[in-house]
Amino acid sequence: MKLVITGAGGLLGSALLTKAKGHEVFSFYNQHLPASGVPVRTDLQNRDQIARSLREVRPDAIVHAAALTDVDRCERDRNLADSINFEATRAIAKCASDLGAFLIYVSTDYVFDGKRGMYGEDDEPRPINFYGTTKLRGERAVKELLSEYLVARTSVIYGSTPSSGKVNFALWVLNALKEDKPVSVTVDQFVSPTLNTNLAGMIMECLERRLTGTIHLAGATRLSRFDFAAELCREWSLSPSLINPVEMSKMNWYAPRPRDSSLDVTKAASILKSVPTTISQSMRTLKEELDIGIRDKGVR
Repeated sequence: MKLVITGAGGLLGSALLTKAKGHEVFSFYNQHLPASGVPVRTDLQNRDQIARSLREVRPDAIVHAAALTDVDRCERDRNLADSINFEATRAIAKCASDLGAFLIYVSTDYVFDGKRGMYGEDDEPRPINFYGTTKLRGERAVKELLSEYLVARTSVIYGSTPSSGKVNFALWVLNALKEDKPVSVTVDQFVSPTLNTNLAGMIMECLERRLTGTIHLAGATRLSRFDFAAELCREWSLSPSLINPVEMSKMNWYAPRPRDSSLDVTKAASILKSVPTTISQSMRTLKEELDIGIRDKGVR
């Protein structure tokens, strides 16, 4: 299969590359060169370039994983957020339609308002920040322009390596605690933390089976960010005393966040072989992946 992965240098994109063995992969990126695949530098704000790049490749399928995910930046710079998360998605969906390519659009739990949590695929999205609004607009563009597509919603992606110059939540906590630095983590914000390699495996199965519609692909455990940090402490035998519990109202955020945006992954667990993993399973896998990374670098 000729496959395009957007955001191939990012946290999810890099994991997708490791799971896409046997496919002819074209790695679309902007700033951070992907580890594998045929690199294609593409600026998501340049719709003509997007169309030109896709027409040159003529893929059988596209996984659109690229996005502006900085929630506060999206709130402050709405034109940029709309351009990357909505307009670029619409352009990609239009090209996919023209080329007859199957599209998987990676969306977010932030399309929900967070008033009750454990959202199912059929629950009504009601975003409370502009990031969620742009991602929801992207979902609607995909649905309007394509007959064959999958909208894959996920939550708090983390993994063993920094990607696109950013350190994800799990690595941020681990790095700080290993250096005896305190971290402040919310006790009243509930999510479904998702290991990037688990997510990539689920997405690739959906792609190869050409599953359509909307599906929640996230971790199988609902927990607060504080409890997520505590799980990291337990797996790495670190002291949780440096984790400062704080309420969301005390966080210096510019954009509002949903209080409970956890996702119900019953559908994914019932139809996929690569099922959503629990937090304890994911912690073990993350530790193994970090250990492998250290060995590969020759560190003893």
